[in-house]
Amino acid sequence: MNIKKISLISLFIALCVAGASIKIPAVVSSVALDMVPALVGSVMLGSLPGATIAFIGHLLSALFGGMPMGPLHLLVGLEMAALVWLFAIFYKKGYRLLASVLFVTGNTVFAPLPFLFLIGSGFYVGLMPSLFIGSVFNTGIALILAPRLARFYEGRFQKEAVR
Repeated sequence: MNIKKISLISLFIALCVAGASIKIPAVVSSVALDMVPALVGSVMLGSLPGATIAFIGHLLSALFGGMPMGPLHLLVGLEMAALVWLFAIFYKKGYRLLASVLFVTGNTVFAPLPFLFLIGSGFYVGLMPSLFIGSVFNTGIALILAPRLARFYEGRFQKEAVR
């Protein structure tokens, strides 16, 4: 991995921190626009860097929200990483709508499933509307930005041409 790619990953993580400050009213205070940079980063840099950005981005978002679920945020961070990784794979294959639907559904229905058993059905059901709204906003903004930024990125930060 070259220094330019590491710098871009760091930049996207910093943007996750900025997105973490844009909260969506929810039962848990870590529902925010912190996944936009992770989704865009996964399109531009690949699925693994995008997953890394998502994991660290979620942890920072939770930290700024007061870590309401404590160490369970590690589980949520891993779920976010997996969802962004999956999003990138389908997006890169040209299935943008499917990638978006999988991300929104995964983040709204499947990611909070462990909390159904750990905390209870009230928490799970109460969290779903906020997660849905947050997922739709994160995905929508990423779908607008990703193609434009990817076009800009293409060729500018790739391996330098041999002269």
